[in-house]
Amino acid sequence: MRLIMIGPPGAGKGTQAERLAARMGMPHISTGDLFRIHLKASTELGRQAKRYVESGGLVPDALTEAMVWERLSQEDAREGYVLDGFPRNLAQAEEFQRRLEAARMGLDRAVYLRVAENELMRRLTGRWWCPECQATYQRTAASPGGACEACGVVLIQREDDRPATVRRRLRVYFEETAPLVGYYRDRGILLEIDGNAPVDAVARSIGERLAEDESR
Repeated sequence: MRLIMIGPPGAGKGTQAERLAARMGMPHISTGDLFRIHLKASTELGRQAKRYVESGGLVPDALTEAMVWERLSQEDAREGYVLDGFPRNLAQAEEFQRRLEAARMGLDRAVYLRVAENELMRRLTGRWWCPECQATYQRTAASPGGACEACGVVLIQREDDRPATVRRRLRVYFEETAPLVGYYRDRGILLEIDGNAPVDAVARSIGERLAEDESR
């Protein structure tokens, strides 16, 4: 089964993609992980991406697509995968669809995690991080920060999780990525899931809906 995950920052795409991939015995392919792998290994694609990363520019769609397609061509992804973080805009989605059709492959489902904006703000601005052991914690506005339960180091909040930055991230998502929901709905493969529920409940909903597909 070939699946992609769609949803705003804070919707839990990575968590649900990992769970789903493990349950179905397929690779979880994250574009963030791909970039880190290529940069660390200094591959040709990694060297090209590094120039944009170091200059603060956006990595071109074509370079991202090349990394994704190279990963999907590997043996463990031939029968299925859970793709997380790609496509990020309509141009990427349309090019990805052309490549899939040329290879005589198709997507089975685009799993969309629908989460209310106020819940996204609560989740993202409530994230605190231990700089020593990398553990993350969820805090409330009334009780921010604190110390890491594992090593006692004072927790910090990353710039990405501060309110002003979160609002910018969400604005970019709604402008660039949210249109994918309509794109995949029109193609008849959108699977809409209530992502406001607890993690385990969301995972059950995804599993049940995909099981319904397989039983038809």
